[in-house]
Formats: sequence, C-alpha cells, structure tokens
Amino acid sequence: MGKVRIVFQGDSITDAGRDYRNYFDLGHGYPKYAAANIAAAHPETDFEFINFGISGNRTSQLFDRIYKDGIELQPDIISFLIGINDILHRYDVNIIKTKDEQTELNYRSILERVKKETNAKIVILSPYVLDCDGREETRRDIKTLLPIVRKLAKEFADVYIPLDEIFEEALKTQPAPHYYSDDGIHPNKMGAEFIGKLYADAIDTLLGKN
Repeated sequence: MGKVRIVFQGDSITDAGRDYRNYFDLGHGYPKYAAANIAAAHPETDFEFINFGISGNRTSQLFDRIYKDGIELQPDIISFLIGINDILHRYDVNIIKTKDEQTELNYRSILERVKKETNAKIVILSPYVLDCDGREETRRDIKTLLPIVRKLAKEFADVYIPLDEIFEEALKTQPAPHYYSDDGIHPNKMGAEFIGKLYADAIDTLLGKN
C-alpha cells in the first residue's frame, strides 16, 4: 500500500495541546498513540497523520471548517470525535445553546459533505462522559445524544467505535473511577493510550489487514 493520509477531527479530546502552526503535530492525546500503533502495525505503508481537532469546537464549528480542514485534504481515512461541547455549552451563559436536533443536523451535514466530496473512509468515535463528581447533568444529557451518533454511524461510518460502551465495560476492572480521565471527559495518559489502541485496532480492516 502506498501513502495513506489519516485526518483526526474533533474537539479538545482530539486537539490535546497540538501545535496549531503544524498540523502534523499530533498533540499528546489519542491521535499520537493511534498513529504510533498504526505505523507499527503497518511498517510497509507510508502514512501521513494530520490532527485538526480544535479545543472547544461544537458540531456547528466543525461544519464551518470541514472543507478547509478535511475535504480539501482528500484524506484516505477521516475520523470524528465530536459532540460533547454541544452538551457542555448548554450550561454556559451568553452562548447559543445547541439542541440535539441541531447537533444531528450539523453532524449529518458534515458527513454528507465528506461522503459526497471525498473517497475517504469514515471513522466515528462516540462521545462519552465517565462517572465523575459534577458531571451528573452531562451524563444525563449525553443519553439523548448517543442514539443520534449511533444512528449517523450506522448510516455513514465505515468503522464505529462506541467509546461510551467500551469505557463503561473497561472501568469495571480498573482500580479507580478516574483511571482514564480526571474530569470524566478529557483523557489522561492512560485514557489517551486506551483510545489510541482502540482506534488502531478498529481501522485495521480499512488498511487491508485481516
């Protein structure tokens, strides 16, 4: 296989402190670990990994930039982990709130454009909220968002990674509730490594590894 371009899209979970001046800088989050695992599993392939996650982004902001930060690059694989800020900003003062119906419309419009204007394989990772003090409202609200993401993944995604379900199962065998995230949303090093490994394993079929 020749050069393969993989674009990571999302919010702060994907951004993870990347250098905005260099989109080949993957930050210290799951894209860094996903890229390392993918490259190690496919040494014969020349990969180009690009991180375009932007901290704080909602689906509306990603829609506004999906051409420049996705379609124009004509990736072979593009992944999306987005939606948690559509919920979190409902509790911010002086910010227009995003209802689930609008989130679905935004996300669907993004996926339709990518499907129509590229040949990219689409990977969708579900948003998640881990059990953590102060996250009760967010955990309540995400229960209505997750079915929307699952529905869109079924319609558009070549690979779907249900992080909410996987984390819930994994935490049953971990020593502390904050094992993967200190605030229930942003992964710590263990969480980033965990998502990165899941990502790499999940897209093996897209890279021709059976």
